[in-house]
Amino acid sequence: MTASTDSRPYPHAATPEQHRERRIRSFHPRRGRLTSAQGSALERLWPRYGTPIDGTPLDLAELFGGALPVVLEIGFGMGETTAAMAAADPGTGILAVDVHTPGHGNLLARVEQDGLENVRPAAGDAVLLLRDMLAPGSLAGLRVYFPDPWPKSKHHKRRLIQPEFVALAVSRLAPGATVHCATDWEPYAEQMLEVLSASPELVNLHPEGDGTVLEDGSVPGYAPRPAWRPVTKFERQGLAKGHRVHDLLFRRR
Repeated sequence: MTASTDSRPYPHAATPEQHRERRIRSFHPRRGRLTSAQGSALERLWPRYGTPIDGTPLDLAELFGGALPVVLEIGFGMGETTAAMAAADPGTGILAVDVHTPGHGNLLARVEQDGLENVRPAAGDAVLLLRDMLAPGSLAGLRVYFPDPWPKSKHHKRRLIQPEFVALAVSRLAPGATVHCATDWEPYAEQMLEVLSASPELVNLHPEGDGTVLEDGSVPGYAPRPAWRPVTKFERQGLAKGHRVHDLLFRRR
């Protein structure tokens, strides 16, 4: 397994850069309760494979030990979906960002267990990572699966998929890179579709929609669920509540 050159400890506390930020965040840092296996994985594997989000520019070729196309995944939860997608596509690097400590431990355990050479977990704020650490045009894709929907109206400003965030993310995507979002929260799906469609640099890969027809006869441009996206824990929870899952697939011009 190719190791990262980063040997810093796991960043349990916010970095100085994060302390200076005063913008509205789309997440709450979550330390959580670690199992012994997760704690052991963090202690042993984070110095070799983990990436703290501290503002230091990243060389993705160096980070992944070769010239792999790299996809940024924001919010990987416990890492089961990330590990499955990495195993199914070893030719693509996954830079997986989250703020949930047990999730990092669990993903690292899966990296070791499955011998994955193409996953690098990162801890911290994805906006800082995009803004300060990744070069323009350096990413082959962006994945945002089941982000916090912030359902209350007063919290909508905290949703990740906003015009400012999309403009920043698109600037880090190479031409032809894919943006893939998924949510089971209908109002957030509508917002995602509106925001992504409004970006002049993105093209909807499924403008004909997935078969959904609204009461007014219009067909929203959601994508059919890709078979290669594993079902996530949050997706199962949403389906159990009767929610409809929407995928959105766009391409960088």
